[in-house]
Amino acid sequence: MKIAMIGTGYVGLVSGVCFSDFGHEVICVDKDPRKVEMLTNGEVPIYEPGLQALMARNVAAGRLAFTGDLKAAVNGAEAVFIAVGTPTRRGDGHADLTYVMAAAEEIGRALTGYAVIVTKSTVPVGTNAAVRAAIEAAAPEADFDVASNPEFLREGAAIDDFMRPDRVVVGVTSERARKVMGEIYRPLFLRDFPILYTDLETAEMIKYAANAFLATKITFINEVARLCERVGADVKQVSKGIGLDGRIGNKFLHAGPGYGGSCFPKDTSALARIGQDHAAPMQIVETVIKVNEEVKRRMVEKVLDLLDGSANGKTVAVLGVTFKPNTDDMRDAPALTIVPALVGGGAKVRVVDPQGRREGEHLLPGVSWMDDAYAAAKDADVVVLLTEWNEFRALDLARLAGAMATARMADLRNIYSPKDAEAAGFVAYTGVGR
Repeated sequence: MKIAMIGTGYVGLVSGVCFSDFGHEVICVDKDPRKVEMLTNGEVPIYEPGLQALMARNVAAGRLAFTGDLKAAVNGAEAVFIAVGTPTRRGDGHADLTYVMAAAEEIGRALTGYAVIVTKSTVPVGTNAAVRAAIEAAAPEADFDVASNPEFLREGAAIDDFMRPDRVVVGVTSERARKVMGEIYRPLFLRDFPILYTDLETAEMIKYAANAFLATKITFINEVARLCERVGADVKQVSKGIGLDGRIGNKFLHAGPGYGGSCFPKDTSALARIGQDHAAPMQIVETVIKVNEEVKRRMVEKVLDLLDGSANGKTVAVLGVTFKPNTDDMRDAPALTIVPALVGGGAKVRVVDPQGRREGEHLLPGVSWMDDAYAAAKDADVVVLLTEWNEFRALDLARLAGAMATARMADLRNIYSPKDAEAAGFVAYTGVGR
């Protein structure tokens, strides 16, 4: 099938590349000529393991191309995916649908025959109906259907998530559209991956409900971690103990500095606003948002406690600033709360991150970027483990401690045990929930 993918951000690029690997003919569209040039030259503007090689293979096979010309890409396409950004709207917490609606209008004017217009972006309930209205207004004679196909990709594991999904959710209103979507996802259907067909509104709600639930699990275990610290329990063992219950599961039960990234912060905010607008307040979600911000601030207090209450004049080595490992994404990362607080308190902050520097340099002014953890720790007063990159999971703790002015560690991901830190020469250690 011929597919046009509007938007080459994280979702659009990964989806377009993976669809082409299914054997479809895919044209990815972006308004930014520099990005189109990069992609055409084989350069990937985001860090996602395996994406560059997969993209190169499908470009070489003639199944994948990039353009800034939406009209040409839509011409003859059987499905047109909208995968543009839906950031939080400034001032009210709603998802900003400016880019979605602009894309819908432009697609409507470009249609030359029947196509299914598929919303891949995360959008509030009712958006697909608005997309239909926008296309009808722009092109009253257009022959099309609208479908909702929310993404469930984890940054750092997106290709595997796309190729081996827990489920594919498709909202449709006609059998014609269902057949087109079935053909697009036929490679997954043949391998028995679940494909759930619903109406448009249900598909839209599934996406928000899923992300809000996962954010709630993270926030719940962070609340439990705080109580563990007060009563002398170990949150890692608590997490294991409750995670073994099949009704709960062990995923997203790792205490730490709070959730961040491109999805959870904006999606929980948007769901809370949807609930308020429809007189059905999402009280649990609203509390999750509040508590998550408190968790980030509590991490600052942990570091300051190790520094005898003040960061002024102290040297702090921060290991990892992206919101999670295996991505370069800094959006709403806990580091954006923790690091500025330390810099503002007078600390000299050194940062190490395998992929975070490109975005981090302008988001974290006033820090020094180092090449490795040992260089960052030299003569430092405290080392802060903030993102659990693999290279930080097997550090030579004795070497790290020996390089520091005072060997103190704030292990905000519970990578190491207090006993191991003490044995390696650390005079002070703090984790989360221990």
